[in-house]
Formats: sequence, C-alpha cells, structure tokens
Amino acid sequence: MYSQASQSVRSSTGTDDPDVFIAGGGPAGLACAIAAAQRGLTVEVADGMVPPIDKACGEGLMPDTLVALTRLGLDLRPTESAIFRGIRFLTTDRSGRHLSTEATFPQGEGRGIRRILLHQLLLDRATALGVRLSWQTVVQGIESGQGSARSVVRTNRHTVRPRFIIGADGHQSLVRAWAGLERSTIRARRIGLRQHFSIDPTSVQRDFVEVHWSDYGQAYVTPVSPTEICIAFVADHKFPSIEEALSHFPVLQQSLQAAVPSGSPRGSITLSRKLHRVTDGNIALIGDASGSVDAVTGEGLGLCFRQALALGDALEAGDLALYQRDHRALQRLPHFMARTLLLLDHSPRLRNRTLRAFQRRPPLFQQHLGVHVGDAPVRIFGSKGLLATLTFVLAG
Repeated sequence: MYSQASQSVRSSTGTDDPDVFIAGGGPAGLACAIAAAQRGLTVEVADGMVPPIDKACGEGLMPDTLVALTRLGLDLRPTESAIFRGIRFLTTDRSGRHLSTEATFPQGEGRGIRRILLHQLLLDRATALGVRLSWQTVVQGIESGQGSARSVVRTNRHTVRPRFIIGADGHQSLVRAWAGLERSTIRARRIGLRQHFSIDPTSVQRDFVEVHWSDYGQAYVTPVSPTEICIAFVADHKFPSIEEALSHFPVLQQSLQAAVPSGSPRGSITLSRKLHRVTDGNIALIGDASGSVDAVTGEGLGLCFRQALALGDALEAGDLALYQRDHRALQRLPHFMARTLLLLDHSPRLRNRTLRAFQRRPPLFQQHLGVHVGDAPVRIFGSKGLLATLTFVLAG
C-alpha cells in the first residue's frame, strides 16, 4: 500500500539543512509538512516507524475537517470512504426505554475513512510537494544554537540544522520535554478501543455517525466504506475485549448480530490536556504533542489539521508567536465542547433528560451540532441561551 516508503527511508549525512524539521510522521506531522511546503519552505519529516502507521481512531471527519483538508490539497472523494450527514445519539434509560435523537450538519457532509488510508493520502501529498521523509529515524536530542547559529537536531541516522523544529511526536512528546513545554492541565484521561466490522450494505442505511451512551462510556459507530464500519469504545477503564465492551451497549450489540469483525482490535489513550505554551524560541508543537481533546468530540484530527494551517502561516512569516496565539484560539471550541459532552458521560440523569429534551425539540440538538462544527457561534450558549437550554432540559 505504501509505495513511497522504500524510497523515502534516508540514512543521509551532509544533505542540505531544511527550513523545517518535523519529529513525527503521523497525520499532524504530515499535515504540518504539507502546509509548510505549500508556502515554499523545505521540510523534512522524521519518524522511528515505517508506514503503514495506524492508531485507534473513530475515523470520522466532520465537515469543517474536510474544509481544512481541502486547503491542504487533499480530496477524499475518489477514495474508499463513506459519507455521513449528521450525528445520532442513542441511550437506554433506567426504565429500559430506548432514547434516540439525531441532527444533520447545517452545511456540508462528513466522511468516514480508514485511518490508514487517510495517512496514505497525507503521505502522497507530502511526497508530491517534495517533503523529505526519513523513516526509521529516531530523534535523539536537540541542542540550542549559540548566537545566530541554528539549533542542532541529532538522530540515529544524521544531524540537521533547521530554522524551525516541530514536535509532532504525540502524547509522550520528547520534543515537548526537551523544550521545557511540559506545563499543562489535564481534565480527563480515558481509554479507547477500536474494532472494524464488515457489514451487509443492504441490511441498514448508515448515513449518520451513531454515538451510543451508557453508564460505562460511549461507543462511536462510523461508516468507513459501503461494506465496513468502525466502532470505537471510550471509557474510564479498559475493556478487556470487544465482546465485553459490546455487552454494555445492548442496542448496538443486537444490531451487529450479522456483522463480522475485520482486522484486530487496537487500543489507545485519549486525554483532555491543555498546555500553557506550545512554542519556545524556534520550536513549536502540533497535534497531541501540543495538547488534545477527549475523543468524545470527534475533533482530534480536525484540530491538528487546523493547527497545521495556522503553523504554516507562522512559519512563512518567521514568527512562531503568531502560532501561539492561533493555537490558543483553535483550542477554545473543542475544549468547550469536550467539557459539555463529558457532563453527559458523568451524569446519567442529565444525559437521559438531555436526550429526551432533544427528542421533544429537535432544533436544540441541531443548534448544538452547529456550534460543534463551527457553523454557529459559541455565544448562543452564553447567558440567556444556555439558561434557556438548561431550563428546557431540566423541565423534562
């Protein structure tokens, strides 16, 4: 699948130093590389792994995420993927009554795509733009330059002296630690488990992402092709198996009787973490290395793509202070929505009343979804708007 991998492994010395060196070849690192290369900068990406690089992920891309990908020069339409029109919430209350409510996106559509296919598209786009891709290359240290000298990045294969260093190396970022940017606030830490299932495309129409709620967490069902769905479970504790996870979502379990698991399950950690700073000198962080939002928002990939565009602008201007400002602004909505949605996770009573309220008054859920995807301002939930919503919910 990854036809570029064998060509892009480098063990070079003495090559031209890039303008931008990126530690981490996942979606965040490749998106940053694309954004920088689009602006005429020379870029190198280094990662200790070799493609294909996979990670547990809900695999659903919201409409605003697709807009960001378009700005990066990617078009998902010809790929094997699936369109979804909105979000559906489902739960079962204490009396055994099934509750369901749905809302369509105000504008555009979402798309489900296998994480591994999305990574391939990003890799191909970066390669087409001339980005140097150094796989099996581990960053071992960074030395600050003296005076006007550039910083030195040492890897297991070579040494480079870039103008800018980007940490896209995930939750356990070494670049973040070396730059002294570890100070952060963590509001939530949960565990995810992903499994794909092959389905009969004629058995049920799947044009919504379903979020099944229970007292044990959430299960996200995303169509990723006409014959396959991705299910991601997220909870405060680790599920020992897919079967155990499904047992806590009986409606979903019943709907999957004819489905066949495809591939192996994969786990991950999801955090709501906000860093105090994401830049220091000529070093910047992106993606999970720069903080993250809980998977309940479905905004992890979308956030890193928007960060990449902002970081590309700052790199072109030669001023990472611009990125620090924009990064803070980009975090506000996802973190607000994460806190709001996690209230439903923590309180079954509030969750059931909220879904009943959404059932009785569908425009409420439509309004929330509009805010979530950036089509409506957060201020509609300020003062009177939030009070009216809570009054309606609690009256149920």
